[in-house]
Amino acid sequence: MSADVLNGKVAIVTGAGGGFGEGVARAYALAGARVVVADINEAGARRVAGEIGEQALPVRVDITSAAEVGAMVARCREKFGRLDIVVNNAGTTHKNQPMLEVDEKTFDRVFEVNVKSIFLITKEVVPVMRAQGGGVILNVGSTAGIRPRPGLTWYNASKGAVNLLSRSMAVELAPDHIRVNAICPVMGVTGLFESFMGLPDTPENRAKFVSTIPLGRFCQPSDVAAVATFLASDAAEFITGVEFPVDGGRTI
Repeated sequence: MSADVLNGKVAIVTGAGGGFGEGVARAYALAGARVVVADINEAGARRVAGEIGEQALPVRVDITSAAEVGAMVARCREKFGRLDIVVNNAGTTHKNQPMLEVDEKTFDRVFEVNVKSIFLITKEVVPVMRAQGGGVILNVGSTAGIRPRPGLTWYNASKGAVNLLSRSMAVELAPDHIRVNAICPVMGVTGLFESFMGLPDTPENRAKFVSTIPLGRFCQPSDVAAVATFLASDAAEFITGVEFPVDGGRTI
């Protein structure tokens, strides 16, 4: 895709202080967008935004707080004047373990971060996008919501919710010219990697999980960023309601 496919666009990317979100934020800036680099890890957000430059605004946000989400959207509009794209990337998991060993507090946290946050962000951004005549919302689901692995049952359920709510949002918001898609990565070597495995991060344990991915490697931030750039661009103007696997064939 050409370097200016998001020229003039303004995006919020949550969880952009590292991992997949950092990859998306950097790719968006390279494609011409101005980007709010949002993360609960303020140091990470500032690092990424500082390396991107003037096109980026770091915002420390707890996406499970309605007040902080509202403040994030307000800061975006104050700084950049509009909002065209939202990437709900921030997420968490529980350790890979038998489902009955996950405690209630951890279960609640997984659903607050992975699902409730999208509810809160949607309530803030949809009115803005409606007033502007359209927009793009990308929710980072997971292959876990399509072809679940054992040991991650409650995480799988949260990502299944993300995948399905993305499709439902797409139908409801289509008359407003707001496109909604889910991006579904397979495991990547991010901050949650060892929790996903439930095992020490050793070459032997990595090999066990890589063996389930036909193309033979883990997902990289650049893989997610490429899809997120395409789906946010005008080249994807007729694409809404898809669950887009970025998985090296894992869900086949």
